[in-house]
Parts: sequence; C-alpha cells; structure tokens
Amino acid sequence: MKHLWIRFGCFMTGYNYSILQRCSEVAFKTVKKYTAAILIVCILWFFIGFTFAHRYLSLSIPGCILAGILSIIIIVQVERQIVLTINPGRLLILSRVCLAFMMSILGAVIIDQILFEKDIEIEKITYVSEKVDKILPSKNEELLRQIAALDTTINKKEQEKASYIDDISKHPTTVVKTTQTATKRIPVQAISSSGKDTTIWRTTSDYIVGTTQLPNSKITLLPSLDSVIGNMRDQKAQKENKLLHMRPELEKEMKAKTGFLDELTIMTRMLSGSYVALGFWLLWISFFLLIEMLVLFSKMGDKSNDYDKVVVHHMNLQMRRLEVLGN
Repeated sequence: MKHLWIRFGCFMTGYNYSILQRCSEVAFKTVKKYTAAILIVCILWFFIGFTFAHRYLSLSIPGCILAGILSIIIIVQVERQIVLTINPGRLLILSRVCLAFMMSILGAVIIDQILFEKDIEIEKITYVSEKVDKILPSKNEELLRQIAALDTTINKKEQEKASYIDDISKHPTTVVKTTQTATKRIPVQAISSSGKDTTIWRTTSDYIVGTTQLPNSKITLLPSLDSVIGNMRDQKAQKENKLLHMRPELEKEMKAKTGFLDELTIMTRMLSGSYVALGFWLLWISFFLLIEMLVLFSKMGDKSNDYDKVVVHHMNLQMRRLEVLGN
C-alpha cells in the first residue's frame, strides 16, 4: 500500500511506476501535479457526461454513470498525449488548445443549461409559442376542411332523410297487386266426325287479382340513416373540440419534446438578449478552458526531470543495442 497515490497517478498519467521508484522527489511531485490536474478535469467531465446522458438521452442511473465513466476514459487518453510526450511539438500543442477550446464550449453549454434551467423554461414559453404559431394554421386548416366535409355529408344525409319522411307521410303504405291463376277442366258437348254427340274436356284458367297494403319500405331505412347521421355528428363534435384545444395540446407536445438543439437555440436567444447572461456564460467558458489547459500549462512550464531523462536513456541504450545487432 506504499505510495498508493503515486501508483494511482502512474495509472492516470501512464508513467511506469518501476522506473519512477528510482527517480528523485521532483519526478514524484510531477506525477502528483499531473494527477491532480487530470483528476480535476475527470471529475468535471464525469458530471458533464452524467448530466448530458440523464437530461437528453433519458438513460437510467447506471447508463448515466457509464456515460460519465466513458467521458473520464476519453479525457485520460487525451491528457496522456501531452503528459507522455517528452518534448511536445507545436502541432500537438495547437491540437490540444483547439480541443480544449471546443471542450470548454461544450462543457459550458451543458452546465449552463442546468444553471439557467429556470430562465430557459421562461424563454421556452416564448420559443414554443412562436413554433406553435407557425404550425397551428396548417393544423387548423386541415381540421376545418374535415369539419366542412362532415357538414356537407351530414346535410346530404339530412336531405335524404327528409325526402324519406316526406315520401312516407304521403305514402304510408304501398299497394301490392297479386294475381292468382285457377285451372279447371269443363265438359264441352261436340259432334264427332261420325255424327255422334260426344263430350270433350277442356282446360280453362281463371285469373284472380288481389291487392295487399304493405308499409312503405323506406321506413326501415330511417334507423340506419339516423345512426349514420349520429356518428357523423359525434365525429364533428370531436373535431370541433380538438380544434378548440389544438393550441394547448400543441404547446404541451412541443414542451415535452424539446431536445438539446431546441434548448441550445433558446439559450442562444437568451444570451443574445441579456449582457448579464452572456457575461456569465463567457466566464464559464474561460473557467472550463483554463481547467482544460491545466495539464498543458504544467507540461510547458516544466523542464525535463530525471524520469524523462531515464526514459530517453533507456531508449538510447536500446537503439545502440539494435545498431550493434544490425552490424
């Protein structure tokens, strides 16, 4: 358990603990300094990753913790690019500065959306109202078109019903004629070819015409027609009610589905309209930028210590061995 913090620092910075043990206190202090700087950045980005996953990705607590850990892993690997380089080149330094600037803006944006949450909610009301104003006319127009179509259909059905009722009132019953045929055989006296009297049976048909009064067939159509008209009126009432509550429902839906880009737009509008908010946001960016640059500043301000010289010495020895083997 001896030098536990140093071992942890070697894990964070990528230093070799076996080599570091044989170095001076200056190398130990360098590791502690880098570890402290990296740890500050890691804690900050764990919180940012956790918050982003919880707020915008809607992950569970384990998922948010995993997002925070992934953020830490990325930060550690980025910082090692600086720490493990003995003489950082200009391109590496420039890349780290640009990356620090972008990360500071991203971190400030995420943190400020939490700090300015109440202000964003107030500004969101105006933002959502403007979006609803753009969407509402087309939604209302579609509903009004559907209501007008239902009105037209209902009027046609009402006219059809009125014509049925008028016809029923004029002709409550319908006379139906029935014809029955009765066939019978009757004897007919005739004289045969031999001159004798004979009887011939002939078949005759008698037609009997009867009338029957039946209720008007349109009476049976009225219940189904009333049902159709009732359903259409219910649909019309529902659409009219939906038209009445369209704006509140749209506003509620928009607020529930506000995402990261929407909140970013709202915050941009808020910052552009308030110098106080803009100044505070710039202060946060500067704070994040300085934290991101801690390791780089520490590396640039330090001279090569004995750990670096031991590493270079080992490299030179290995190169000489390879040259000897090559010869």
